[in-house]
This record gives sequence, structure tokens and C-alpha cells, in this order.
Amino acid sequence: MKVRVIRLLAVVLIAVLAGCSSKGGPTNDASIEDRGTSAEDGAVASGLGSGSSFEDYLRENPGSPLSRRVIYFEYDSAEITAEDLDLLSAHARYLGANPGQRITLEGHTDERGSREYNIALSERRALSVQRILEFDGVYSTQVTVVGYGEEKPAADGSSEAAWRLNRRVEIVYQGR
Repeated sequence: MKVRVIRLLAVVLIAVLAGCSSKGGPTNDASIEDRGTSAEDGAVASGLGSGSSFEDYLRENPGSPLSRRVIYFEYDSAEITAEDLDLLSAHARYLGANPGQRITLEGHTDERGSREYNIALSERRALSVQRILEFDGVYSTQVTVVGYGEEKPAADGSSEAAWRLNRRVEIVYQGR
């Protein structure tokens, strides 16, 4: 019951945000720190050194939550789970601290459904992730959304285990 209430609140929040005309993000690193972040969050928000890449950051910070870059979805849903909101917040802090960093949100589905429906669903999933990131301060210019439908499965097969792995959005960081 508690998870359903949280999901309902997240959906209402997304709907309200979708209606807002402002798409701005944080204007400087100080606005990130004003959010009450923890010491670990500060490490994520500290950004890259000059000439560094996202992959360099992950090598230097192997325990970072940013190493997880896949969001999974329930069947026929574009609803983000409460557990994934914390993960997306970590990515948003990093992107907010690195406004030159770009990402692509690649939406995917399992093989069930028509090609057209799956393309649309995969795009809705990626857009759901984008809305959460933008709510947390990521600039819209940092994010590209692509819906692949069932075209790029993570797992082959027609089982629930394979389908579960294929219902996802991958956060792909672009090199700098």
C-alpha cells in the first residue's frame, strides 16, 4: 500500500512538472549544495576535473551509484519505481555539477506488442526518466531521448526473466 501511495505521488508530481513552463536547471554548484546533500552526494556533485571523462570518474569512484545506469520497468508501464528515484537523483546531481556533460536515454521494451506500440512505450519510458532528471535540475539540453522498442534486447528469449531485463531505460553518457 505504501509503495502505491509513493508511486501515485510520483505520477502526480510528474504531471504537475510536465505542465510547468520552466526548464531551467541549477545556475551554479552552490545551488546543488543548498539542497542538503550528504558527504557522499557532495562527492557525486563535485564534478569532473579538467580533461576527465565520465568513465574516468567511475574508475576513480568505483562504489559510486552512477555505475548503475539502467532503470527497469514493469510490464506495459512507464512508471518509475520509488527505488529508482534515488538513483536518478544521484545522476541528476552529477549532471547538474557537470553542465557540459550530455546523456542519451535509450528506452527499450520486451518483444510483446506491436512494433509501433513498443517504440511509443520505449519513448514514454525514456521521457519519464527525463522528467525526473529535469525536475532534479538537469538541463533539457543535456538529454537526448531515443525509443528503440524491442529492437535492442538485453536478453534473448521469450521468458519472464528475459522480458524483465528488456523492459528498461539505459542512461548512456556521451564522451567529452
